[in-house]
Amino acid sequence: MEFDFTFYALAIPAAVIAGFAKGGFGGGVAFVATAILALILPPATALGIMLPLLMILDLATLKPYWRQWDLEASKALIVGGIFGVVLGTLLYRAANPDVLRVLIGAIALLFVANQVARNRGWVGQSRKELPKRAGIIAGVATGFTSFVSHAGGPPAAIYLLSKGMGKTTYQATTVLSFWAINAMKAVPYAFFGVFTLDTFKANLIMLVPALVGCAAGVYAHRIMPERLFFLITYALLLASGSKLVFDGLT
Repeated sequence: MEFDFTFYALAIPAAVIAGFAKGGFGGGVAFVATAILALILPPATALGIMLPLLMILDLATLKPYWRQWDLEASKALIVGGIFGVVLGTLLYRAANPDVLRVLIGAIALLFVANQVARNRGWVGQSRKELPKRAGIIAGVATGFTSFVSHAGGPPAAIYLLSKGMGKTTYQATTVLSFWAINAMKAVPYAFFGVFTLDTFKANLIMLVPALVGCAAGVYAHRIMPERLFFLITYALLLASGSKLVFDGLT
């Protein structure tokens, strides 16, 4: 790996984006940082660089959102995440990431379209709470997609947004859930050899920008009106879903 101008020009903005998303907006587009790095690095190397950073960001965001999460929703995602990470470990070499990207991206886009239709009154509003098994299923998808591409944000967002929770509860729930899921991924990642001396050096370069982005994200979350927060969250889900579909098809 060459730590040249191109690396710095892409890696530092990627770190800031990941930190900002993690700190204030549910981490839904944090996987974009992996996609940016994959422009100049092998995908496995990009995954190996981002996981330690994401784990540090998870720890950094636990304190400002401590115990403000929906514990039952987190449990459902984490339990499902266990199976998703195991599935990702077993299928890491054989899984077709393009098919997965298109599937998850399409689900995210359909979810946003459904929410817009509900808000416009084009379809009826359902008051029925999603059952816990829906969270476990979302957790499986979250754990699997997070393992193969750090793109677990959209499946988790679909489940959590459907529950109608407030912005801080939503954010805190993603923080707790991804803290656990990312920690699960570390051992199989090490087994597959994605952590190297070069990825460690890259972590050192990207750490401070990531933490700065995280602090900015936490601040932005606190001052932002709830309506605007969810508008941005849906926009990020739309953007991330579109990006997944585009990457999968091209």
